[in-house]
Amino acid sequence: MAKAIDSWGSRTGLILAMAGNAVGLGNFLRFPVQAVQNGGGAFIIPYLVCFFLMGIPLLFVEWSIGRFGGKSGNHSTPYILDSMSSKPIWKYIGVFGIFTNIAVVAYYTYIESWTFMYVIHTVIGSFTDLTKEQINDFFLLYVNLEGSDFGIPLLPLWIYLLVLGINVYILSTGLGGIEKVAKIGMPLLIAFGAILAFKGWTMGSNYASDAFPDANAWDGINFLWTPQYGSLLDPKVWMAAAGQIFFTLSVGMGSIQCYASYLKANEDIALNSVTAGFTNEFVEVVLGSAIVIPIAAGFLGLDWVLENAGFGMAFQTMPYLFQQWGELFGVLAGLCWFGLLFFAGITSSLAMGTPWMGFMQDEFGWSKLKGALSFGLMVMIMGIPTVLFYKYGYFDEFDYWAGTVSLVVFALLETILFVWVFGMDKGWKELTTGADIKIPSVYKFIMKYITPALLLIVFVGALFTPENNDWTTALQNLFSGNSWNLDPSSIISKLSHENLDIELQAHPENLEKIEKIKLFSNTARIQLVLLFLTIVGFVYVSHRKRLKK
Repeated sequence: MAKAIDSWGSRTGLILAMAGNAVGLGNFLRFPVQAVQNGGGAFIIPYLVCFFLMGIPLLFVEWSIGRFGGKSGNHSTPYILDSMSSKPIWKYIGVFGIFTNIAVVAYYTYIESWTFMYVIHTVIGSFTDLTKEQINDFFLLYVNLEGSDFGIPLLPLWIYLLVLGINVYILSTGLGGIEKVAKIGMPLLIAFGAILAFKGWTMGSNYASDAFPDANAWDGINFLWTPQYGSLLDPKVWMAAAGQIFFTLSVGMGSIQCYASYLKANEDIALNSVTAGFTNEFVEVVLGSAIVIPIAAGFLGLDWVLENAGFGMAFQTMPYLFQQWGELFGVLAGLCWFGLLFFAGITSSLAMGTPWMGFMQDEFGWSKLKGALSFGLMVMIMGIPTVLFYKYGYFDEFDYWAGTVSLVVFALLETILFVWVFGMDKGWKELTTGADIKIPSVYKFIMKYITPALLLIVFVGALFTPENNDWTTALQNLFSGNSWNLDPSSIISKLSHENLDIELQAHPENLEKIEKIKLFSNTARIQLVLLFLTIVGFVYVSHRKRLKK
């Protein structure tokens, strides 16, 4: 077996790289939207509870698993998990820790390419004097490949390949390159975020207009930070809060275990995991909540935000709002916003490349360059369809199955392995070895019982999401002996394309487009299954190689 030649240069670099892995686009794009869609302040308490009962324990589990596997020279989840049990099945469950990263990077890089292009368009003044509707159309034309930006046909595809190439180049330099990017990118990200957050906090009602006379940024801030204790009884809010934890901490992916596997045997993982987790929370809760929603409320009013909050606001609304601050500061704000998103994206996608590279280096003796190039090739094969067929839902299929369902499944299984198969006593000893802090002993109970239970609830909740995501009504119907109607967003309904069938019933004139969406949706699923089976094949071959040795 090849010996690990990579290592972290400093604790600061490791923490920043781990924080960069966690701090991603979800901190600034998904968190504010989730908060708005789940009642603002009603979302905060369940979210923080889930952070302490599920987020922190999962960080403890993944850092511990990673360092333990690294002691045996394993730097990828198949053999990290295999080192913790004599049952061969765990190495194949560990395939999720490679599969998820490749599949997510395939479409995640496309979002990075949007931020890259929006930085350029901000600098050259493409958004100057455009109306809100024109900027909205600007984004739609870009992702739907309609028109030729700068006179270059299929420009989004070429920018996607360029950004992917940047990722591959940095990956080829090993942990040292990732650490350097984290040391530059994370401080810049926080600085950019602080500038925009300060503006959000100080806007007040200064930018109210005749069209939106009641606009006030503080309405957005108060909406997000006024606790509503009634949410503690709303299962829908709890499910949304638990789901956000996965996105924000990058748990259930395999990248944390890979990073931790390069640590020394007695290096502190307790403090490192807590530091990385709280750094992420600072960025998300303090900065992420102070940018999109308050700024939009400051110009357009809270009612507009509540009605229109969505992922697209970052690209379809924010450029217009920045222009209202004047030409000079509008450009600065745009640079801060899209530069922030770019650094948030690339520090996360770099982490996703390391599990594959660690696996190929350990099991097949591949060099960093060969590992990075092979990773880039697989991502390109998987990702090009998400660019070309974005409007037919290819991107959404990858995001749902690889970026959502896969995370929950893997996190649940690895937690069961750590606390029930490997054993909580051994796991606790691994976690606390070399620790500079004393972890409250109550976390032994939380990690063994509460966290697995929450993960199981999240998975079952996604599997059987009730109609309109109305858990209260669904539970009342169930206890009354009535049927449990599934929402089209549930896993079971998604498998059967029930959401598309419902849309077709409402809009039969869209038959041709919906049939295309079904076709591409099924193709995307086949592609994901083939990727998973391909990685299983590599693991099987590597296992046979180990047996021969």
